[in-house]
Amino acid sequence: MNKNYYTIIMAGGVGSRFWPMSTERFPKQFHDMLGTGITLIQKTVSRFEKIIPSENILIATNSKYEKLVLEQLPKISSNQLLLEPAMRNTAPCILYSAIKIYNENPDGIMVIAPSDHWIEDEQKFLKNIKTAFDFCVENDALVTLGIQPTYPNTGYGYIQFENSENELKKVKKFTEKPNLESAKQFLESGDYLWNAGIFVWSVKSILKAFEIHLPEMHTLFSKGEKKYNTELETQFIEENYAFSENISIDFGIMEKATNVFVLPVNFDWNDLGTWSSLYAELKKDSDQNATLGGSVIYIDSCNNIVKTQSKKRIVIQGLNDYIVVEKDDVILICPKNKEQEIKKITSAVKIEFGEDFV
Repeated sequence: MNKNYYTIIMAGGVGSRFWPMSTERFPKQFHDMLGTGITLIQKTVSRFEKIIPSENILIATNSKYEKLVLEQLPKISSNQLLLEPAMRNTAPCILYSAIKIYNENPDGIMVIAPSDHWIEDEQKFLKNIKTAFDFCVENDALVTLGIQPTYPNTGYGYIQFENSENELKKVKKFTEKPNLESAKQFLESGDYLWNAGIFVWSVKSILKAFEIHLPEMHTLFSKGEKKYNTELETQFIEENYAFSENISIDFGIMEKATNVFVLPVNFDWNDLGTWSSLYAELKKDSDQNATLGGSVIYIDSCNNIVKTQSKKRIVIQGLNDYIVVEKDDVILICPKNKEQEIKKITSAVKIEFGEDFV
């Protein structure tokens, strides 16, 4: 394996749209969401272990999930954890990881990936990552993976690229979640891709980009340059991390930089951001009902997703296009077309039932 290859797995999110299964104490990346016997973060790590040395896999997460990470990933040591003492979006922890890697290996090439994505063809995915790695070795470039869109999804960001014969395309612009009409136009144009939130670059290139586009953040984290990879690193991060700007890598760097390229890919991908996205990947009965956990009898019911405890027996009659989730002593029953409101529901739950339930 190439010792210059690194991956940063982003595992600090709460996954509130998967409530009540995903909670602040136990987020979705630590669950076996697909009923495969392995959690999302475990699956992500095992995927990258095929091309990246195990010791070069770093986990960026909130400090309150340290125990969960170490329990689920026994090969990962404490010094491979990037513990965020405050929630500050993706840019600060990516800068933190880049400086940490640079101080160990200035020739490092890193891939940034979420911990909770579903990828069917892992061999094709890893081939794409290797292509991006090779490009970043030869070029001062910031690369993102773009998924070929299959329908006008309004929940994803889009990347417009310049048409060329090259495998990697120069990025024209990024567009945040569009309305339906715009999403349809993007699909028809043929030069838009879904933004997968998977990035590849050399540590030299990304540090240069931070110095240009987020100079205050770069200065803040560089103050502790000699403390990274030492016993003083944790204290420095705890004392300084909260002073960094709360901004994503997309807004802070990718939408400003001029050396951004996209690699169009077509492996089966799902960001597993909602119950409906999970439903799309599950096996279904003849009436398109998907069941996880218990045993369900469906009568005059179709297009539902039901997640319950393993020994529960449930009968559902006359229910169509619903999400039904049971976890411990909480039950959620919600129309699929209202699932974007689950995030709001958790606020009401916190007020009515207390923080222990969210």
